[in-house]
Amino acid sequence: MQALNKSLWNKRDNLVEKVVQFGEGNFLRAFVDWMIQEMNNKSDFNGSVVVVQPIEQGLIDKLNEQDGLYTLYSQGMKGGIAVKEHAVIESISRGINPYRDHDQYMALAASVDLRFVFSNTTEAGISFEANDKLEDKPQKSFPGKLTSFLYTRYLAFEGSIDKGLIIIPCELIDRNGEKLKKIVLQYAELWKLEPAFVSWIEEANTFCCSLVDRIVPGYPRDSIAEITEQLGYKDELVVVGEQYHLWVIEGPESIKEELPTEAAGLNVLVVEDMTPYRTRKVAILNGAHTALMPVAYLYGLETVSEAIDHEVVGHFVKELLSNEIMPTIDLPQEELQSYADDVVERFLNPYVQHYLMSISLNSVSKFKTRDLPSLLQYVELKTELPEKLVFSLSALITFYRGRRGEEIIKLVDDADILVWFDLLWSNWKGTDAGLYELANDVLAAENHWGSNLNEVAGLTDKVAEGLIAIERLGMKQALQQLVSKS
Repeated sequence: MQALNKSLWNKRDNLVEKVVQFGEGNFLRAFVDWMIQEMNNKSDFNGSVVVVQPIEQGLIDKLNEQDGLYTLYSQGMKGGIAVKEHAVIESISRGINPYRDHDQYMALAASVDLRFVFSNTTEAGISFEANDKLEDKPQKSFPGKLTSFLYTRYLAFEGSIDKGLIIIPCELIDRNGEKLKKIVLQYAELWKLEPAFVSWIEEANTFCCSLVDRIVPGYPRDSIAEITEQLGYKDELVVVGEQYHLWVIEGPESIKEELPTEAAGLNVLVVEDMTPYRTRKVAILNGAHTALMPVAYLYGLETVSEAIDHEVVGHFVKELLSNEIMPTIDLPQEELQSYADDVVERFLNPYVQHYLMSISLNSVSKFKTRDLPSLLQYVELKTELPEKLVFSLSALITFYRGRRGEEIIKLVDDADILVWFDLLWSNWKGTDAGLYELANDVLAAENHWGSNLNEVAGLTDKVAEGLIAIERLGMKQALQQLVSKS
C-alpha cells in the first residue's frame, strides 16, 4: 500500500511560510496545524508551518518522509450529535531537526515572511538551563533555542522594528507567554547580548499567554489497521482528536487581523484577560485527567472513557470534581457545573480511546500545575484535606514505582524524576513506617512541588495512609473503601 506523501496527495504548494512551530507532537498537529488549514481553506491566511523538533529524538524525519502530510480524525460531539470525520492536513511545509540541520534552522530565522511562533514542549519545556550557551548548536532548552533564533533574526534585519514575531506558546502552564519572555530576557542577560536586542524583544515582539483546550488521544494504535484499510494509504502520523476545541489568546485585538480564526469559524478568543478561562479549564478538565490517571490505571483500566464509565472509578472522579475541585474556583457554581458536565461528556466520547498512559507524560509537573493548587486552596477554604485529591497523590507516588501487579509500567518523565522515584522505592523495606518515610521524602521535594508539602497540616499522614492502603489492599479495594465513605 502506498504511503501518504506528495506523490499520492496533491498538496498545495503556494503557501507562505508564516509560522515556526516548536513541537511536532500529536497535540499541535491536531490543534494549531489543523486551525491553520481551516484558515487557509476559509480565509485569506495563505500560510504554512515550519516545524522545529525541540528535542533530539522526534518525528521530524517521518514528517518529512510524508512531505508534512498526515490524517486527522475528528471524532466526538458536534452540535449535540456524535460525528466522526477525517481530513488530510497539509499546512506543514517542512520539518527541521536543529540538532542535525542547525544551519537550516538559523536560516529560517532570517525569513522575511515569518510572523508567528507557536510551541508545545510540555509543561517542563519552558524552563531555564543555565548551561545553555549562545554558540550551542542547538541549545538544550526550548527558550534557549528561541532566544538564539530571535537573536539571529534581530541581526539579519538589523533590529528592524517590523520584523518582530507574535509568539504564542501552548504549553499548559500559568502565564506561559510571560514566563517564556522572562526566560528569553534571562538568556539575553546571561549571554551578554547588546541592550538594543533587549529593546527589540520588548518593542518588536509580542509574547501572548494562551490557553488550549482539545482532547487529543494521538495515534490510534488499536484501530490503525482498520483506519489504513479505510483510507487506502499508509499514514504513520495519523492523529485522533475530539471535535471540541477552544483557544484563548491573551493579547492585542490586532492579532485578529493577522490570524483570521473568526472568518474560519474557529472557537478562538482573543481577550484582555484569560484568567477565568484558564482557571476553569486547568482545574476541571486537566485536573480531572491528571487525578484520575494513576488511580484508574492502577485499578486496571486503560482509557479515560473506561474510567468515567466505571461504577467505582467514575464515581471517584465525579465526586472529586463536584466536591473538591469546583468549590475552589471563584466562578458561579452553576457555570462550573455546566462546564464539568461538558467535560464528563467529552471524556465519554464514543469515538476516542484516550489511553491513560498517553496522558501520563510528566505527571509530577502536571499534578503540581493542575491539581496541587486545588488541593491547597481547598485546605485554605475548608481547613481540612480533600480526601480524593490526596488519594490521587498517593496513587501517583505508587504509579512512579513503575509496577502494576506483575506488569512493568513504562514511565515517561524527566530523567531526574525517574531516578528520584526509583531510588525512593528501591530503599523501601516493605514496612508501613517505610511508606510514611517515603511520603515524607516525596512531599519534602521543594524543587518538584515549589514548597515543602509536609508543612500542610495532616498531608504527610494522609498521603502515607493512601500509600499503605494501596500497597496492602490493592487499588481496587483501597478505592472502594474511599468511595464508600462518601
